[in-house]
Amino acid sequence: MNKFKVSAIFSVLGLLFSCGENDLSRNFVLEIENGAKKIQQYESVGVRLKNRADLPVDSVVYFLDGNPITLTDGKLTFSDPVLGTKRLLAHVFSEGQKAILETEILVLAKERPALYTYEILNSYPHDPKAFTQGLEFFKDTLYESTGRRGTSTLRKVDYKSGAVLTKVDLDKQYFGEGLTILNDTIYMLTWQSGTGFMFDAKTLSKLGSFEYGESDEGWGLANDGVHIFKSDGTQRIWTLDPGTLQETGFVETVTDKSVFNKANELEYVEGKLYANVWQKESMMIIDAKSGAIEGVVNFGGLKEKVGKHPELDVFNGVAYHPGRNSFFVTGKNWDTLFEVRIFKKEG
Repeated sequence: MNKFKVSAIFSVLGLLFSCGENDLSRNFVLEIENGAKKIQQYESVGVRLKNRADLPVDSVVYFLDGNPITLTDGKLTFSDPVLGTKRLLAHVFSEGQKAILETEILVLAKERPALYTYEILNSYPHDPKAFTQGLEFFKDTLYESTGRRGTSTLRKVDYKSGAVLTKVDLDKQYFGEGLTILNDTIYMLTWQSGTGFMFDAKTLSKLGSFEYGESDEGWGLANDGVHIFKSDGTQRIWTLDPGTLQETGFVETVTDKSVFNKANELEYVEGKLYANVWQKESMMIIDAKSGAIEGVVNFGGLKEKVGKHPELDVFNGVAYHPGRNSFFVTGKNWDTLFEVRIFKKEG
């Protein structure tokens, strides 16, 4: 190596170390009152800039999730309707230089989830070979997606008799997951392949496919008539544009105590997402705009009412029938589909 290259390398290293030593950000710390990392919605918390070197501060501009905010008497009130992890930034200006400081705060729901239970209204036959992943009613017909590689299907079902009216098989490489139906199109997920499919709701003929963006896996789908909601095995429930299938945002599912990452199959009803809790006989009632878990439905005992066989698996699958004002639930390889009424427990 010649002398010029050696000199150039040491010059660059010297510049890097010099920049590090003079980094303005090292002289400031963004502190939250009492070291709080979790607060509840509408709660106010003090925010303080600790000046380690007693440098002159010309101005400070604060941002929450990229949006400029103003502190009132040194306090920040979390009135944003969307809960979950928030990124707080402070841009500190001092003698022509700018330092960017960052911290995260978890904003939780104000109220604890209410407890709900259920009443069985009717019981119907269900295919015990169906590894149920998604359920949804469309024009009084029940649509069901099933999983497991090599046996994943999409089917139309007569819910009263349990008869499969029409069925298509997914390619053996795919593990089928949740579904939803919007504008006569079925959207169906696969688990870990990063791919979803679109089908004609009348004929079940395949219309196309789409790829996942930032979301991890494919778990559950639902829609509010305009947007599609997608769970992915994390605490996030994503919003998809039905035209492009691109993710346009997300909410994080939280209680008044912590985040929760077990939302599986989804159903949307009047501003709420009803979500099966993975591996549990329970369901969450989630505010679709904020992510707050407002209720938990205990479906304990339901599995005991189905036929026992070696392939019997967990509670999963929820569909709302607007004409009957009731929910339909089942499980993976269950021989029974239950029509239920959900109501809040007294006391």
